[in-house]
Amino acid sequence: MFSRILVANRGEVALRVIRACKELGIETVAVYSEVDRNASYLHLADERICIGPGPSSESYLNIPRIIAAAEIADVEAIHPGYGFLAENAHFAEVCRDCKIEFIGPSVESMRMLGDKIEAKRLAKKANVPMNPCSEGTVEDVAEAATVAATIGYPVAIKAVAGGGGRGIRFAHNEATLRSMFKQARAEAEVAFGDGRLYVEKCIENFRHIEVQFLGDMHGNVVHLFERECSVQRRRQKMIEESPAPGLSEKLRQEICQSAVRLAKLADYHGAGTVEFMLDQDNTFHFLEVNTRIQVEHPVTEMVTGVDLVKWQIRIAAGEKLAFSQDDLTHRGSSIECRINAEDPERGFRPSPGRVVAFVAPGGAGVRWDSHVYQGYEIPPTYDSLIGKLIVHRPTREEAIATARRALEEFIIYPIKTTIPLCRQILSHERFLRGEWDTTYIERELLGDR
Repeated sequence: MFSRILVANRGEVALRVIRACKELGIETVAVYSEVDRNASYLHLADERICIGPGPSSESYLNIPRIIAAAEIADVEAIHPGYGFLAENAHFAEVCRDCKIEFIGPSVESMRMLGDKIEAKRLAKKANVPMNPCSEGTVEDVAEAATVAATIGYPVAIKAVAGGGGRGIRFAHNEATLRSMFKQARAEAEVAFGDGRLYVEKCIENFRHIEVQFLGDMHGNVVHLFERECSVQRRRQKMIEESPAPGLSEKLRQEICQSAVRLAKLADYHGAGTVEFMLDQDNTFHFLEVNTRIQVEHPVTEMVTGVDLVKWQIRIAAGEKLAFSQDDLTHRGSSIECRINAEDPERGFRPSPGRVVAFVAPGGAGVRWDSHVYQGYEIPPTYDSLIGKLIVHRPTREEAIATARRALEEFIIYPIKTTIPLCRQILSHERFLRGEWDTTYIERELLGDR
């Protein structure tokens, strides 16, 4: 086991990793930008190192500065959290070259699965269902139009290096495709420095189902069941839950086993997630692989009792999984609400500033993962996520009731947050029935917002 780890992230996920390390008896080194110098979790780390100004390009995304901090602090490994450099294969390679363990999959697995074209090829080889798409990248509009005519409209134009809902455009005819292709390429080049695109058949009004898995360095891969992630705004998840409502046991097993086959074929080590689209006919299709821990990982932890962050660390240290697939059981229902510092009534405008009053919810079945406290200054510099409310109860109905009660208890002032919207969603009849897709929030609740 490692004795000293550097946490290459900030906020809620940095706190989450530090806590896991403390329980494993591992010393931690926290890096921070000048904007985050008053973050409360820094005091929980054994050492703190400033890595630059507020902009992430000069701090949390600056590989030389993070490596320098790791070498100065004499750590054995780096945990990247999620976001920033968590899925950056070049960063993982630099860590390896510097004899520092990257807590995540191998460089080879990251490159293979992070490239959506290569990931689709591997998924096809693993016999994972896929919707029709181009064989590889499309070089220009003419080739994209030819592919679209072959597989049929509507189509999605996607960035090979895409993520977070960026670099995606949709087209229902050739005229739209020609303009959307240019927009997708321009956005991909700015967001990812990679303008490569591919075209796939667009599945409209689908559900977003993902499968959490763990793989060790001894050939063992297990799934930890599925999560329902269809409650989204502009392809950004808002509420996640497990189990996914309405899935037959047969379909659940087919989806989960598909994820395991793909992870084994990729020789994957660590925690990862395979994402799927589930159409209205209950047919599932491969979407992509996330080669990191995800924001919504607590949902899986609550229903399985498995600490995913600890197992990330253990696997990176060479440990063998201590359980098999038959040992894993799914207990009860868990729901996570992402709480963002945004104003839904004003187009989700960011709401940074000082938290004057703050009371977190509690009670039976409630977990609150956050780095925010009374007096904390929410910066405008980074993502607006300030915390995650997670509940776990014996049934979905009880979990919904507990989540609604916990959200009513929440006090955070004067910051505007997504708490009122989460309460509205949890009371909506479509959500209560488990009948929705990735567009229902915008279609039925948000209107012009």
